[in-house]
Amino acid sequence: MLRSFGKTYGLAGMRLGFAIAQGDMADRLREELGPWAVSGPALEIGRRALNDDAWLNNARARLASDSARLDRLLSAAGFEILGGTLLFRLARHPSAGVFVDRLGQHGIHVRAFARAADQLRFGLPGDDGAFRRLAAALGV
Repeated sequence: MLRSFGKTYGLAGMRLGFAIAQGDMADRLREELGPWAVSGPALEIGRRALNDDAWLNNARARLASDSARLDRLLSAAGFEILGGTLLFRLARHPSAGVFVDRLGQHGIHVRAFARAADQLRFGLPGDDGAFRRLAAALGV
C-alpha cells in the first residue's frame, strides 16, 4: 500500500508519504526509490494529520465536491470525462489541442498526450478563483 499525504489529506505539494509492504516487496521498493529526504515541517504536518480524523474527513469531502465541480465545468465545455481520481480528471474533446493553447494563454497547464491527441488531463483547481479562471478559459 502506497499513500501520499499530499493526495490523501489534500495537502498539495506535500512531499510526504509512506509504503506498507511485506519483505521482498519492501526491499524492491527501497531499491527502486532509494532514500527520500523528508523535511521537519512535513513530518510535523503529517503527524498532526494522522492524529486528526476530522482533517481527513474534511479533505475527502472537499476533494469529492471539487471533483464533481470540475466534472460539471468540463462537461459544460463539451468534454467527455473518461476517468481520474479526486485530484485530476482525464477528459476527451475532439478539439483538445485548441483547448491546450487557450488554457495556456490563461496560465493554466493541462497534460496533453501525443498518442491520444483528443485527451487532456486536468488537475483539480485549488480554490474558487482557480475554478473561475478555468471556467473563463473554457468559455463556460
